[in-house]
Amino acid sequence: MRNTRKLFLLITGVIILAWGALSLKSDDQNFEISKQLNIYASLFREANLFYVDEVNPGDLVTTSIKAMLKSLDPYTVFYPEADMEDVKLMTTGEYAGIGAVISKKGDNVIIREPYKGFPADKAGLLPGDIILAIDGNSIKGKSTDDVSEMLKGQPGKEITVRIQREGENNSIDKKAVREKIQLPSVPYYGMMSNNVGYIYLNSFTDKAASDVRKAALSLKNQGATSLILDLRGNSGGLLDQAVEICNFFIPKDTKVVDTRGKVKQWDKEYKTTQNPILPDMPLVVLIDRSSASASEIVSGTLQDYDRAVLIGERSFGKGLVQTIRDLPYNTKMKVTTAKYYIPSGRCIQALDYTHRNSDGSVGKVPDSLITEYTTKSGRKVYDGGGITPDIKIEPEELARITQELILQDLCFDFVNSYALKNPQIAEIKDFNITDELYNQFKTWLKEKDFTYENESQRLLNNLEKTAKEEKYYEQVKSQLDALKKDFAHSIDRDMDLFKNQISSFLAEQFIQRYYYAEGVMAYKVLHDKEVAKAIEILSNQDEFMNLLK
Repeated sequence: MRNTRKLFLLITGVIILAWGALSLKSDDQNFEISKQLNIYASLFREANLFYVDEVNPGDLVTTSIKAMLKSLDPYTVFYPEADMEDVKLMTTGEYAGIGAVISKKGDNVIIREPYKGFPADKAGLLPGDIILAIDGNSIKGKSTDDVSEMLKGQPGKEITVRIQREGENNSIDKKAVREKIQLPSVPYYGMMSNNVGYIYLNSFTDKAASDVRKAALSLKNQGATSLILDLRGNSGGLLDQAVEICNFFIPKDTKVVDTRGKVKQWDKEYKTTQNPILPDMPLVVLIDRSSASASEIVSGTLQDYDRAVLIGERSFGKGLVQTIRDLPYNTKMKVTTAKYYIPSGRCIQALDYTHRNSDGSVGKVPDSLITEYTTKSGRKVYDGGGITPDIKIEPEELARITQELILQDLCFDFVNSYALKNPQIAEIKDFNITDELYNQFKTWLKEKDFTYENESQRLLNNLEKTAKEEKYYEQVKSQLDALKKDFAHSIDRDMDLFKNQISSFLAEQFIQRYYYAEGVMAYKVLHDKEVAKAIEILSNQDEFMNLLK
């Protein structure tokens, strides 16, 4: 009760201060703010005093804050003191823990992927291990967030993770010593064919630019005469890192981006400050629908200056800038403060969070408001819809059976089961799914009673149900039975029909299990159609230059 009174007095004090500050102004908006704050304090007091059950005041306030900010946009977020590690991870890629990806699988939380060479890996934790307890505390019923918090903590402290492993009758205790985990922003780079260098940048943390610089210079020293920068799946990060990475390829004192918001004194133009390290090296940038924010600044700026050829899918379309603001009691808020505009003048923000639909949903920027701009050489580009690549490559549509194998996590399970009995597979460059291994997978699926309903069957079942409800079933039964027979799928047939697609995904699971995340990247670039197209373009100087005219 004492804590409740303190919290209420704090809220009331803040409102009184706000009222005092706002009373110096007389406009309607400030009156409305003070009125709503007063209503909020009164509502909080009444709910806390008279609600039938005991309530947690801190949870009430945090819930109301999060709901309020969610109504603005997905990127304006409140971080309570307990979530400061999340802020650190977001900006630096660093946290203290055991170095493993965990996930929910049914009612269990499992080890999904241990990072190579980190505590979970050194302790012998394996993909598929079910976590039972941490330091003797059961995790039954806990969420992945809860378990993640239990695994994180003070570096150097030993923790005991109790697991259940396939094939073992008894649970196993694994001891791991927490370390500072630094997630690399460049998890992979290497040489491709035809003297083409390749860099995969997965996030714009505070070390992104230095990691890209190190990789680029290393590839140049290895003989790279052209470069692929892969930003697929990169959702963005720190703006200054995007500016610095652009600076590797464009001249000093060149505008990269400017930001404009409500607070005009915060509006800023960002220019390059150094001479580029690769001013003339032919460059291809790969983007997809998940490339956002800082990824779009880099790809869009290089496109505006005709400095790189962009290949892939249209990017996400996030033209908003966030700033982290300090709040009382070691809390923080990440708030959208501006929109950014790349050198051609375009803002690529695709979703309009300001003017929502009547149902509260968010609409895309209408075509009538999309404006045409030009790159330095006069190529047409557009705002309001992400970055459109110079060469579009649409992703392969997954067959229904492939989707179900992924959704039911069966490839992951098969690979883990296989790995427990087979400690080695072929090297990355030589590995493939042989007919023998594929047939072994098919047999395993039958033992697991794998089944799924395709879309045609689902629609037919719904039609049959509706026909019975409306008393038409007896009249159309024979036609429905005939359709069911025609549309009935055979798992064996589908496994053979979509063998190449399923084998491709299955192979990646094998590589990840045996060669970790870095191995997956090394394998994927050898079989990636966007990378292959980039190498083709970079190997033909005339075609490369023509795309930039």
